[in-house]
This record gives sequence, structure tokens and C-alpha cells, in this order.
Amino acid sequence: MAASHMINVFIGYDPRETVAFSVLEHSINARASRPVSITPLMLSQLKSLMWRERHPLQSTDFSFSRFLTPYLCGFQGWSIFLDCDMLVLDDIAALWDLADDRYAVQVVKHQHVPQEERKFLGQPQTRYEKKNWSSVMLFNNARCAALTPDYVNTATGMELHQFHWLGDDSLIGDLPHRWNHLVDYDPPAPRDEVSNLHYTIGGPYFDRYVDCGYADLWFQERDRMMHCLQR
Repeated sequence: MAASHMINVFIGYDPRETVAFSVLEHSINARASRPVSITPLMLSQLKSLMWRERHPLQSTDFSFSRFLTPYLCGFQGWSIFLDCDMLVLDDIAALWDLADDRYAVQVVKHQHVPQEERKFLGQPQTRYEKKNWSSVMLFNNARCAALTPDYVNTATGMELHQFHWLGDDSLIGDLPHRWNHLVDYDPPAPRDEVSNLHYTIGGPYFDRYVDCGYADLWFQERDRMMHCLQR
């Protein structure tokens, strides 16, 4: 169990999805029952730690930088990583409290085989085992010591996203599916059965996906955020 009183959340950041990051951040803070520290993984702030060249199949700036999360925590305590194309609908403390010392990392173990060739902004869609497992990760940082900057900058995408750095899949624990609901892939679920929406094909902040599943919830959250800013 994660004993820290501060919930450490790291969110992937891509300048093309700035509004997605901001709305996700707001959705977490608005529902959190305990103190939360939220850090954007911005390449402009990681220059000394992230030097690998961009891969042709890399669809976001944070495809690889996400794996620096345990290092940024000094390999101590626990941390949460989230893609930015998400909307948290429940108390993030409920996810934090799922931390289990038996595991090095906990994820939603999707069986996800996308059919389309392209996703948001024309980015190539790739298919591989453990697809989307790394989009929500609850890290037991001390047990992820293999994820040094040198390793993260030199390992292949498959070595990172398929968790080869653990050497043993038994160290990957399960999270409830509700914490990584794949919008327009997973069957629609009632609001009270979803804790985190993942707009993995493309979120409603892109014109092409303005009518995607659960778009109304994202726009409601954005409007609440803007109302708070204007008061």
C-alpha cells in the first residue's frame, strides 16, 4: 500500500494536447480527497534526461518519457503515470490506495487490437502485445530501478511498453478496468462504472473527434475549469 500522504501523479505532456492536459489536471484536483502533486512530463524540462531521437512511430512527446517517472521520484515510494488524453471521474486516492507491494507496477491489462491504421492527427496506429497497458501505470518506484535515463533512452519501444525491463510478468499487477476505459473501443458503460476515460483514438478537443464517446463529459469538465478560472 502507498503510505505517502502526497499522491504523486505524472502526466504525459504534448504541446498539441495542452488543453487535454489542463482539463485532466483539473479533473484530478477537483475530485481528490487528499493532497496531490501533479507533474507534466514536458520534453522542454527533461533535456538532460531525455535525449533519444524521435521514432517515426512515436505518436506523442511522452511515448518514452513516461518511463522516467520512477527515476524522477528517486526510486522511492509510489507514483502514478497517466496519458494526457484522459478524464478522471473519481477520487484519484482510490487508485492510489490500490498500490500492492507484491508488484513493481500495476496496470489495466487490456486485450486491445486496434483495427484502424491511423489515429489522432494522422498518427500511425501500432499493434503490439500489452497495447495501452502503459497508458495508466501505478509504479512501485523502488522495484523499477532498471528504468534509468540510460535505459529509457536506449531501449526499444517494445522493450519499454511490453515491460521487458521487469524480466518477469508476474511483477505486473492488475488494476480494475474502470481506471482505463478506452473510449469508443470498450463497450459504453454507465458513468458510475467508469473512473477514468481514455480518449485513445482522439479526444473531443480535436475537431475530428468532437462527437466521440463521452465528449459531453469532457466539455462539461472544460467548462467547469474555465468557470473557475474566470471567477
